[in-house]
Amino acid sequence: MTERVALVTGASSGIGEETARLLHEAGFTTYAVARRVDRMAALEKAGVHTFAMDVTDDASMVAGINRIVVDQGRIDVLVNNAGYGSYGSVEDVPLDEARRQFEVNVFGLARMTQLVTPYMRQRGHGRIINVSSIGGKFYEPLGAWYHATKFAVEGFSDSLRLELKPFGIHVVIIEPGPIITEWNTLARDGLVETSRGGAYEEHAERVGATMARGDSGWAGSSPDVVARKIVKAATTSHPKARYPVGRGAGTIVTARRLLPDRAFDAIVNSMYS
Repeated sequence: MTERVALVTGASSGIGEETARLLHEAGFTTYAVARRVDRMAALEKAGVHTFAMDVTDDASMVAGINRIVVDQGRIDVLVNNAGYGSYGSVEDVPLDEARRQFEVNVFGLARMTQLVTPYMRQRGHGRIINVSSIGGKFYEPLGAWYHATKFAVEGFSDSLRLELKPFGIHVVIIEPGPIITEWNTLARDGLVETSRGGAYEEHAERVGATMARGDSGWAGSSPDVVARKIVKAATTSHPKARYPVGRGAGTIVTARRLLPDRAFDAIVNSMYS
């Protein structure tokens, strides 16, 4: 049997790096891409193919997909992992930054999907695994733009799942809870900086302190927990539509589904006060 080919975006650290490593160990010919190739040296040494790709640069994405298809003749699994969290009040965050977050978290993911779908459709099978977040199911103060991108990924993926099913392509949503990576540090540092000297400064410090607890072992999970779930979604015969993963993820998703808005608002407020 021809070895399956997987592509992981945002693979220079955290969830993406671990996913690329585990897919390679699971027998996939694995391509790991990110803007900074130097940060993927360990993956390259382990046998993963690495090269630079910027999911906000169309030419970069087109060239990357063409490279893999020329090399391998196929792409069986796409893991759309590239993304970041930009926090701050709606009042404070410049619209250019809001647009950039959508470019990375939503439109980059969508364009990668457009580029791989024809090859999967022609072969009659494939997996598109979109890394969303439990942040696509609930909300936080001072996180409106980030949560908007993840809500968008959820709706995009649900519609995509139905339209690609007739072609044998499975679409899976991964919904991590708090994960111990640099994502959290960068998000909360950006929040504090954006809010400094303004009306939301004190609130930002409280929200940042709550986010920092996600970097502790009792509140957050390690990236390999998510990576193992992604590998499962890539290899199981009948993948679920979505996988909440990590400490507390399932509980939060269930609570959001069952509780009325006012009750859930009260819980979120108590967490960030």
